[in-house]
Amino acid sequence: MVNKSCTRQTKNARSLSVSQARPVIAGYMKYMALLVGLAAMTSPCVAGTLDLRVVDSAGKPVPDAVVTVVPAVGIPSGPISFPWGTTMAQENINFQPHVLIVPVGATIRFPNHDTVRHHIYSFSKPAKFEFKLFGKDETRSYRFTTPGAVALGCNIHDKMSAFIKVVSTPYAGKSAANGSVRITNLPEGAAQVTVWHPELRAKDNEMVLPIRATSGSVSQTVTLALRRSG
Repeated sequence: MVNKSCTRQTKNARSLSVSQARPVIAGYMKYMALLVGLAAMTSPCVAGTLDLRVVDSAGKPVPDAVVTVVPAVGIPSGPISFPWGTTMAQENINFQPHVLIVPVGATIRFPNHDTVRHHIYSFSKPAKFEFKLFGKDETRSYRFTTPGAVALGCNIHDKMSAFIKVVSTPYAGKSAANGSVRITNLPEGAAQVTVWHPELRAKDNEMVLPIRATSGSVSQTVTLALRRSG
């Protein structure tokens, strides 16, 4: 024989546990919604890309122009790295590449792939150093701790020259042979865009251009007045 009193008590207990759980579930959902809202508020909107075409006064494309972007909202925290690596090689009695962009704090390798010895130096303010004679398959290294442009030379081969642009922003790129450069994942809002080139007729070989990045892609042609064209 079933005890009706026990059955009623069991049903009441079940109803009570469900009614008690509802506020807990509702509170949890509100908490999760709050977290999502805070994440949206604290994460900058990603606007898209900045496409620049760099040309000289004759309209010819300018390669090796360094473009850096500093958003008004600031630079993301954390280490900066670029996909092109941190090596400035000596090959065929030249530096490879001619212009290298590196983040502040990066240690750059200088491997010698030539059969002759090199004597590498820099007298630039951001980094003054000297690697005395070192031969084939030998490597020297240097850590760059100050932003700016570093001019390189070789004490033995005067025609050798190159530049290392040390930057403190992850938004940086170098123009290709056709003068094009693309900076991606820019936060939405105002930004300061700096264009640097070793032959630019300007203070510190650079010009500053304010650009407001909006959703999608921003495209612009930048004309540089160079010390020598062509």
